[in-house]
Amino acid sequence: MHYLLILHVDESGWLELTPEERSLRTAEYMAFNEALQTAGALVSTGRLTPSRSGRTLTTKGGRPIVTDGPFAETKEQVGGYYLIEAADLASASQWAARCPTVGHGAVELREVMAAPS
Repeated sequence: MHYLLILHVDESGWLELTPEERSLRTAEYMAFNEALQTAGALVSTGRLTPSRSGRTLTTKGGRPIVTDGPFAETKEQVGGYYLIEAADLASASQWAARCPTVGHGAVELREVMAAPS
């Protein structure tokens, strides 16, 4: 089964880190990536641009409305994701708990539903 780890972070946090702290944080993520790859669990991963560069699309009266920036004003934003393969929710939860984001943000874990055929 596929599970999505949605990484919620405070976008300003990276800028507040020293160069040494950034290097350590990057190394933590590289080690996590390698562990996922070695286990054959990594399907895809990616970082997202800052939320201010995004757009939110909704409709009003049947017409599309485009708003620059994030939909919700929150302290934490979605900063990246991991799409992983895991046997079950317990296994996916173990991977989520190992993700470095849990030390400075939150990891939301969701099972990816199969498309109806």
